[in-house]
Amino acid sequence: MEAAGFTAERFQWSINFKGRSKVSIQLSTEECYRDYPERSVAADVHGILLRVASLEDTLKGKMKAWADPKGRQSKRIKDLGDVARLIEAHPELWALLSDDLKAQLEQP
Repeated sequence: MEAAGFTAERFQWSINFKGRSKVSIQLSTEECYRDYPERSVAADVHGILLRVASLEDTLKGKMKAWADPKGRQSKRIKDLGDVARLIEAHPELWALLSDDLKAQLEQP
């Protein structure tokens, strides 16, 4: 990726790549994300056809981040908002929420 002109920023659980376009790539290195590519879906991202995490996997990742007691409060609040937006746009995802999350949100 760096040879193709991307800059890499390494974090404990991911590597983020930024290039010259609006598209950035986050490569998660946590074990729990290893099978996400098997279920990825094609999506147009700023005019570039890419494979991205499925809605269900995106929700699962946001739920995991929200439930992390070591996470910063501001990050957990952002993750809760992301979960709320996902279920508002895709009400069928409500059934996948944990009871703790259901108690925090209104059913769409």
